[in-house]
Amino acid sequence: MRFRTRFAPSPTGPLHLGHAYSAILAHDMARAAGGDFLLRIDDIDQSRARPVWEAQIITDLQWLGLTWDGPPRRQSDHLPAYRAAIDQLGQMGLTYPCHCTRRDIRDAANAPQEIGPPPTGPDGLIYPGTCRHRPMAAMGPGDAIRLDMTKAMDMARQTAARGFDETGPAHQGHHPITAQNMIATIGDIVLARPAMGAAYHLSVVIDDAEQAVTHVIRGQDLFAATAIHVLLQALLDLPTPQYHHHHLIRDDTGKRLAKRDDARAIHSYRAEGATPQDIRRMIGL
Repeated sequence: MRFRTRFAPSPTGPLHLGHAYSAILAHDMARAAGGDFLLRIDDIDQSRARPVWEAQIITDLQWLGLTWDGPPRRQSDHLPAYRAAIDQLGQMGLTYPCHCTRRDIRDAANAPQEIGPPPTGPDGLIYPGTCRHRPMAAMGPGDAIRLDMTKAMDMARQTAARGFDETGPAHQGHHPITAQNMIATIGDIVLARPAMGAAYHLSVVIDDAEQAVTHVIRGQDLFAATAIHVLLQALLDLPTPQYHHHHLIRDDTGKRLAKRDDARAIHSYRAEGATPQDIRRMIGL
């Protein structure tokens, strides 16, 4: 199968050195394998996405010397595909509407009867299942849609859910997916939020499948979410790519770079006279 990977930034701010590392690594791995490198614009959150940032992303990537195969794919153009996947999971009896706010979840986790620190997972505090009893017919306009993880894992066992292969340096090898781990350390994830077509976990799974991505190359911060994506792939009968989670680029204090750190934005380095080769040296590539 032809090697095919992607870089999928959100147009909500400038690209920084960490983004450059991820994009260049994915691009170079694809080209070395004689494969395809795709650019995807993760703009499903239209409340934060801005055309000016999308234009800046494309300019920065071109300045870095990266090329991609075909036009960029924008999530905002594919909302019906996400809706169809949510409907499919709903027809399988795996979803329920949730009206809990972040504060509700925090208050439940800090309730007096709870012992020890509240459990957290890839999305923060693990949802306690407050709305799990609600049927989809009770869906309200401000509700999110959650995946019932216990039912999903029962269903996944029937569909031979698989683990995933990781080639990144920190977790290299095969990683099985177990119901105990998914329920205790991840919980009932959000599939869709009000005013958004789909949450990240679902949209990335649909996008990777529709673009026939064979290798997902991304930051170490997303490793813990990979089991969620593989579970959704199993439930939706989609292929599972090979995963490679790379180390993160950090500042002088060891803190992971964020979009608000404009001093390390690619456009700032370019304005100061840096070259693309300078950027490669800064990030160790």
